[in-house]
Amino acid sequence: MDTSSITIRGARTHNLDGLDLDIPRHRLVVFAGRSGSGKSSLVFDTVAAEAGFQLNETYPPFVRNRLPKWARPEVDHIDGISPVVVIDQRRIGGNARSTVGTITDTWTYLRLLYSRIGEPQVGESNHFSFNEPAGMCPACSGLGDVVVSATELFLDLDKSLAGGAVLLPGFGHGGYWYEQYAGIGVFDADTPVREWSGLEREALLHGGAAAAQLGRRPPEDYEGIVERFERIHLHTSDNLSERKQETIRRFTRSERCAECDGDRLNKQSRAVTVLGHTIGEMSRMEVTELAALVATVDVPRIAPVVEALRARLEAMTTIGLGYLTLGRATTTLSGGESQRIKTVRHLGSSLVEMTYVVDEPTVGLHPTDVESMIRLLARLRDSGNSVLVVEHDPAVMACADQIVELGPGAGAAGGRLVFQGTFTELRAADTPTARALARQRPAEPDTRPATGKLAVADARRNNLRGVCVDIPAGVLTVLTGVAGSGKSSLAAEFAAEHKAIVVDQKPVSANRRSTPITYTGIAPAIRKLFARHTRAPVALFSANSEGGCADCGGLGVLYTDLAFMDGREMVCDSCRGRRFTPEALAHTVDGLSIADVDELTVSQALQRLAEPAITRALGRLDEVGLGYLRLGESLSGLSGGECQRLKIAKELRESPEPAVYLLDEPTTGLHPADIDTLLRVLDALVDDGHTVLVIEHNLEVIRHADWLIDLGPGPGRHGGTVLFEGPVADYTGRETPTSRALAAP
Repeated sequence: MDTSSITIRGARTHNLDGLDLDIPRHRLVVFAGRSGSGKSSLVFDTVAAEAGFQLNETYPPFVRNRLPKWARPEVDHIDGISPVVVIDQRRIGGNARSTVGTITDTWTYLRLLYSRIGEPQVGESNHFSFNEPAGMCPACSGLGDVVVSATELFLDLDKSLAGGAVLLPGFGHGGYWYEQYAGIGVFDADTPVREWSGLEREALLHGGAAAAQLGRRPPEDYEGIVERFERIHLHTSDNLSERKQETIRRFTRSERCAECDGDRLNKQSRAVTVLGHTIGEMSRMEVTELAALVATVDVPRIAPVVEALRARLEAMTTIGLGYLTLGRATTTLSGGESQRIKTVRHLGSSLVEMTYVVDEPTVGLHPTDVESMIRLLARLRDSGNSVLVVEHDPAVMACADQIVELGPGAGAAGGRLVFQGTFTELRAADTPTARALARQRPAEPDTRPATGKLAVADARRNNLRGVCVDIPAGVLTVLTGVAGSGKSSLAAEFAAEHKAIVVDQKPVSANRRSTPITYTGIAPAIRKLFARHTRAPVALFSANSEGGCADCGGLGVLYTDLAFMDGREMVCDSCRGRRFTPEALAHTVDGLSIADVDELTVSQALQRLAEPAITRALGRLDEVGLGYLRLGESLSGLSGGECQRLKIAKELRESPEPAVYLLDEPTTGLHPADIDTLLRVLDALVDDGHTVLVIEHNLEVIRHADWLIDLGPGPGRHGGTVLFEGPVADYTGRETPTSRALAAP
């Protein structure tokens, strides 16, 4: 058997059109093509899925039942695959206990270091774990933060108790606990709370000594509002309902634990030092600084621990994460940071003959940081592995051994092989990617005049150093800087001070029933359209209600759980996958049944379903280049670029008044040919009088902006200052990463 390549025959996963392809092994292969062309379907849902499925099959049933499930791809034949490591863009999961240190295992080595040579000695390494009772701070249970009542939000002082002064659910007039305060004869229920004495307000909120000093003493079992709220919502072991969780989010805030000051550990463990530093102090050092400090530990009996810790820290520095700290929560990492964190554990691996599947590794990277990521990919390849990369960055393509382009278009117009060869050969070809690489840099547009300014003053969030900037209103402003320079922190500060419509990098929620119809919210309008034309009940046109097939519950498929084996999904025999009852399908509008609507593309639906509520929502999808999507297509099968544009389309709604839009790296997952479409959308917003602020590394978007704010000069504590603010054309001749990148040919 030929093992020099991964052989694929007849791949039909998602939009792949019976694809035949041979991918060379032990090479760095970049997969290019327009967003939605089938790159992810081939690399992740075919190659990686088949490798994962076959590997799972080698384990006994008991183990297999506890492994991640891989759906076997639709492919006639696939050969030459090896165990796969998937490094995607999904943010690292975890809760408030998950940190950069725990996810990279560096905290494990650091704990071991302190348990062996720390002074004074306190015991085993679990005494330095904030997830273990032996080490965690008793006040915050090892979280470093505590949830406290935001009492300033509990009352509307201008209202009386009878008028709804207590804003907590259940305390208003007619609420469950209303009479516990308004009906005990202690408080004046008809006088605005602002006119009460300070003692009365204190008694209402906190009870205790203040309540005892009132003229009329409350009942013996009286609880202040704060005490009652905390007992019911915070000091309970019950499973909290969604309603209670929402109440907690609205009326509490997180504060640093006063006992451990955020170190998460108990007093005994916090007192131990190595090289004059506590473990908490080391957790707050940047990785680069910590690596240099650890290198000075010269104790032969723990040399293996020191070497392992140094190797992990230096690997993080190598891939551009030297500005992070081990104590940083993983929930605060960007998608790009999460992806690079995942690669750390593989850098020192001795495994060979692996297949690494990497999804857009340059996401979130400044152009000057891309070179370090390319070196990492080459290092994985040179260790005897196959590296398959989905990428749009020309710099990564130029360093690849081979490029595979799928297309020529997206959705049904893609899924075919349009090119396979070297980067030099690609530049001479006639494909969407080749044409995008060959096009001339567009002339910089004229700077549009601002209509005002939106100020951010003395911003000190994370690494910002008292930043003061004026964001011009009514134009397109771009925030630039190396990764970790403070762009997201400044944007978050801006969003907190100015009411902004935020389009961030959080993934689109996609379950089995999620489609463009449900996500854009046009399902009710479609049902009403059919009901009005056919005079049938609205519920008849809902697959989740009267119109849904009884046998499959309106899903169109029947799923059978086969325990340790891969679950089986079969098309429903009753409705043949159409989801609706015969009665519902008998009604038509313009020759279309309700099931036929699912098969329409967005562009077709704009012509066939002339209903304002429908065309408004679908028109925005068409504007961002998603006109080829089928309305009933599952969101779980969309690429990262498609999901990003779907979210942008949903958020870019019409606003009667000038609004403020904040977009976080909207070019994520976009092919160069699709960036023009994005720029047209942003320009349309500005033309309508809106203010647009974009965090971005893409040079084409940066050059297109009216105003540029560059942060830096470096990441972490080396950044957080404004290097430049002004028109893009004026940012020349500066010794900064962004200025040099803009000046490059």
